[in-house]
Amino acid sequence: MSEEGAEDGARARRRARSIGAWLVTGMLAAWLVSVIAVLGWGSRDMARPADAIVVLGAAQYAGRPSPVLKARLDHAVTLWKSGMANWLVLTGGRGTGDTTSEAAVGRRYVVREGVADSAILLEGEGRTTTASLQSVAAILHARGLNEAILVSDPFHMLRLQILARHYGMESYTSPTRTSPISANRSESIAYVLSESVKVPVTIALAFLEK
Repeated sequence: MSEEGAEDGARARRRARSIGAWLVTGMLAAWLVSVIAVLGWGSRDMARPADAIVVLGAAQYAGRPSPVLKARLDHAVTLWKSGMANWLVLTGGRGTGDTTSEAAVGRRYVVREGVADSAILLEGEGRTTTASLQSVAAILHARGLNEAILVSDPFHMLRLQILARHYGMESYTSPTRTSPISANRSESIAYVLSESVKVPVTIALAFLEK
C-alpha cells in the first residue's frame, strides 16, 4: 500500500472512531436526560379534577391485592373520596395461573373501602402498561370522557403520561407515596433505571405508530 493510501486509511479509522465516540456520548446524554425526567415526573403530584381516576394494575395474590397494588388503590380511593373524579377505572389482567384479574381484585378492595360500585369501570385484559392504557382510552372515549388522573408508583409516571397522550387522553399524574417499592432504595433505583430505558423506546414506538 502506498504512503498516501495508508494515510487515507488512518484518517478513515480516526473518523470512524470519532463518530463512534460522539454516538456513545449522545446516547449516554439522552439516557441521563431520561433518568432525570423519570425522577422529576415521579416527584410531582399533578392531581386535579378530572373525568376519571385510572389505577395501573399490579400483582394480586389469591384474590388479595399485593402491597404494591394496595398502595395504588388506597391512593386512588383517597382521590375519589375527595371528589377529584366521578369514575374510578381499575386495570390489570390475569397473570399466569391466576383465576381472577388484577382489576377484579381491585374492585372488591375499593368497594370495601367505600367506593360506589356504580362508579367503577374495569379494564381486565391488559397485561402491559401499553395495552392497559390503550384499552382505558377506548373505555373513556366511548363514554365521552377524556381527562384522567393516572395513579401508580412514582417511577411509572412519565411513561404513563406519554402513553396517555399517544392514545388521546388528557392526563394528570398522581403517584402513591406508600408503595413498598419506594421504601426499598435498591428496588426503587432498579425501577427508575428500567423506566429510563423504556421511556425513549415508548416515545420512538409512539412516533412510528403515527
